[in-house]
Amino acid sequence: MTDHPSSFPAQQQEPPGLTAPMEPQPDHGETSYVGHGRLDGKRALITGGDSGIGRAVAIAYAREGADVALSYLAEEQEDAEETARWVREAGRNVTLLPGDLRDEETARKVVRDAVEALGGLDVLVNNAGFQMARRDSIADVTTDELDRVFKTNLYSLFWVTQEALKHLREGASIINVSSIQAYQPSTTLFDYASTKAAINNFTVNLAAEVGERGIRVNAVAPGPIWTPLQPATQSEEKIEKFGQDTPLGRAGQPAECAPAFVFLANDADASFVSATVLGVTGGKPVF
Repeated sequence: MTDHPSSFPAQQQEPPGLTAPMEPQPDHGETSYVGHGRLDGKRALITGGDSGIGRAVAIAYAREGADVALSYLAEEQEDAEETARWVREAGRNVTLLPGDLRDEETARKVVRDAVEALGGLDVLVNNAGFQMARRDSIADVTTDELDRVFKTNLYSLFWVTQEALKHLREGASIINVSSIQAYQPSTTLFDYASTKAAINNFTVNLAAEVGERGIRVNAVAPGPIWTPLQPATQSEEKIEKFGQDTPLGRAGQPAECAPAFVFLANDADASFVSATVLGVTGGKPVF
């Protein structure tokens, strides 16, 4: 694990953001995560799998023995290729699936292509997300921004999950990505926080529906995590103080989230865990 900085240099990117320009570089577990075969033979689709939490989960899953398919935006190809390199170095197969999940047919096709490439599907990680925080009032939220956030965070979640459920069998796992924003919403994140609260509700409802099929549905709620989404959507002033309001006094790294996703995907360790939101928040409560 790399050092854990308590502050970051002022920096900004255009959405969706890339890893290479970030200072310091996020830790995705490249040199620290050690697998123990907990996901041997699993086949996982990770949306937003090119960078940040998605990359950390892909690396961890591969080192635990899973083959992975990565969904991401075409403009994130550079990051996706780097993630794929780490998966291959772990000796696992990887499939790259660029496309904008805000389009329903693209979202559904991503699942079908993942199933075809992997030979089936055992784990779905709904990680794709977008936020826009450069505004001071609800009056500043435009319809275009609302569409982008809701279609990325919620519409695609429904479409991808609906399609995946055609292929998931007993023992499968769906893991959604919530946020501390579902519990402690920031005034600058009206739309984003709303979608994350909805994801919690989605998780509980879906777990109730598919439990009889032996499919578990859970969520991970990260706190402030150092990913490309931050310099791409936050002001420079907020970047410099990013994560300092947590009880641990710092932002988290993507690698610190990955073990939660491994635990929830493991149908041995988490066989009786469903409808649960697991917080990785640096001490902020998720209740």
